Amino acid sequence: MAKSESWEWLKAVAVALLLAVVIRYFFFAPIVVDGESMMPTLEHNDRMIVNKIGYNISEPDRFDIVVFHATHTKDYIKRVIGLPGDTIAYEDDVLYVNGEAVDEPYLDEYKANAGTGPFTSDFTLEETTGYETVPEGHMFVLGDNRQHSKDSRHIGMIPYDEVVGKANFVFWPVNDFRIVN
Repeated sequence: MAKSESWEWLKAVAVALLLAVVIRYFFFAPIVVDGESMMPTLEHNDRMIVNKIGYNISEPDRFDIVVFHATHTKDYIKRVIGLPGDTIAYEDDVLYVNGEAVDEPYLDEYKANAGTGPFTSDFTLEETTGYETVPEGHMFVLGDNRQHSKDSRHIGMIPYDEVVGKANFVFWPVNDFRIVN
């Protein structure tokens, strides 16, 4: 009887471990924010959950916060600004998508404290990437901390197949538990 009970416990533990691995690998993954490029939205060392399955059923939306493979060893977390077919420009601290001014309320805190000069330097998509529009299957991303972010202005367009997933919420530190917008 003891042998049978031990076997049942062993099977239960094995199934639990298998489920944990499958969920971690295919559905959700923890990530640690490294650096200040997404401040004030995300702080250095925030721990987040990344939804890995959402983009299997749909494509990223403008202003989603995504995690993507920037190099073979490093993932970045940035905000989607441009989608396929979009033209992107910044002029006098205003984002223009397809020629229309777009509000970025998540930058209000930083812009208020930026001091003199623009928070985001003027640029056009063509000047920074060589493309007039965002190509099919790619996105243009920026960090919220525009003055201190290595993003599409420096590394170019991000292919959809390099996207790990959407950053859904911060779970650590506990007092900062929140859904990310």
